Amino acid sequence: MTVHTPTSTDRATSDARQFTIEVDDDGIRLDRWFHRHLPDVNFNLVSRWARTGQVRLDGKRVGPGDRIAAGQIIRIPPAELSQDRPARRAAPKPLSDDQIAYAQAMVIHRDRAALVINKPPGLATQGGTRTQAHVDGLGDALMFDSQVRPRLVHRLDKDTSGVLLMARTPGSAAYFAKRFAGRSAKKVYWALIVGVPEVYSGLIELPLAKQPGTGGEKMHVDTENGQISRTAYQVIERAGSRAAWVALQPFTGRTHQLRVHMAAIGHPIVGDGKYGGQDAFLTGTISRKMHLHARRLKIAHPDGPALDITAELPQHFAESMEALGFDPALGDDVFNVEGPPPANREEKKQKARAHAKSLRKERRGERRSRTAPAAPKDKDKVKTRPKPGLRTKATGKAAAKPRTTPARTPR
Repeated sequence: MTVHTPTSTDRATSDARQFTIEVDDDGIRLDRWFHRHLPDVNFNLVSRWARTGQVRLDGKRVGPGDRIAAGQIIRIPPAELSQDRPARRAAPKPLSDDQIAYAQAMVIHRDRAALVINKPPGLATQGGTRTQAHVDGLGDALMFDSQVRPRLVHRLDKDTSGVLLMARTPGSAAYFAKRFAGRSAKKVYWALIVGVPEVYSGLIELPLAKQPGTGGEKMHVDTENGQISRTAYQVIERAGSRAAWVALQPFTGRTHQLRVHMAAIGHPIVGDGKYGGQDAFLTGTISRKMHLHARRLKIAHPDGPALDITAELPQHFAESMEALGFDPALGDDVFNVEGPPPANREEKKQKARAHAKSLRKERRGERRSRTAPAAPKDKDKVKTRPKPGLRTKATGKAAAKPRTTPARTPR
């Protein structure tokens, strides 16, 4: 949060305001700083202030796109001069004591930059048209000693439980968001699935897209237009042929990816009627709630060692594990989260450029050999046939091309 640096006359609204740039805002654009800390001041107003010299950085004129540095002082006009600010939205209702206690009980880690909660099943991450209770709406209860609400940097489905990371500062929000976007954050999920896969461990690579006619609320496998989606799975234990406990590691972050992938290979997640239909429910004492839990998250931290957080199972999941005879102690070392992350887009581009460069070198060598001086003619040598596609000197006709048989594509 930006620290307000008052002056002797700052209490009067007719005087300019001054703010000190903190470390979290080091290197960002000036207009981005306004968006983070003074959202009522829109871009047009910032541009006008900059054009007329009313906004100053360390006493000098500055443009909306100029970069700012930690420790610099921003001077802006007094509050009542902001005529172009949009109307403020109605303030949300204050949280009750029970809501505050409920939100704070979910916290499993807190430091200067990060807040991690163990999200219960049934609680949405963000609000919607018919969603009133959600994590984002409990942000005021999760401020603690900070002056800003924590920000979501990734999502979990409403019925998925487990590790959910929130950023406590604007700078850490940008930092964590880049790690998720770059696929360097390691996530491991636990799930109970119907049946047992014939192959106990593998990589599911099925492209996913929004299913037409569902308003984007449901995904499906689309081999023609879908986005690349990759999920590693490992069977930890099995309960006969009835069910299995698996660990899942997504290498891409598509909507409902784990749920669609498991249903696509014929083993839907227990309780996931959306993608598994009636086949997703087990008889007996097994809960009808969805059994998908974000067990572990490892991600780099802006202040030091990486975060490595584990979330305990919700009650219904733990009871189902016990009913099926599974031992939770066997599951935490299935995937090695210390290993290198899958190649991101930039790494793939670098490898492709290196491969192309090596091919060009080889081809340059071929061109040199083609342009080398011809060897002296030897009448005793057998005449060679002209290359396909070249015309012979005797007839002027094109030589016939050799017939080739296309290689069979492996099924």
